[in-house]
Amino acid sequence: MKQHLGAISVLVRDYDEALAYYTGVLGFQLIEDTDLGGGKRWVLVAPPGSAEGRLLLAQARKPEEIAAIGNQAGGRVFLFLHTDNFARDHAAFRARGVRFLEDPRHEVYGTVAVFADLYGNRWDLLQLKK
Repeated sequence: MKQHLGAISVLVRDYDEALAYYTGVLGFQLIEDTDLGGGKRWVLVAPPGSAEGRLLLAQARKPEEIAAIGNQAGGRVFLFLHTDNFARDHAAFRARGVRFLEDPRHEVYGTVAVFADLYGNRWDLLQLKK
């Protein structure tokens, strides 16, 4: 049997604002943007070269959803963006205004630095050791 996570929902304030950030700043690719009617859209983005994992940009509507924007993991790192070249991507992200919350560090598992996305969700930019 083979399984994988197809998409993870990220609560956002506005579809277009989020799409501009994830594609323009983080360099993700737009996979799908389908109008579902009633102001809802199915918006999928993925990091360049990603074969399976996607982010579903989900516009928050209910008060409890709006309250969770930027804090979907209670302040912990929420998402882990693996890279094949940490130095390249760290420099590119910084040049495009990504806010890193720490300097890069070398751990037993690889090189990592935490950054915050447009909404404050914490991410690891991570290059695993081989």
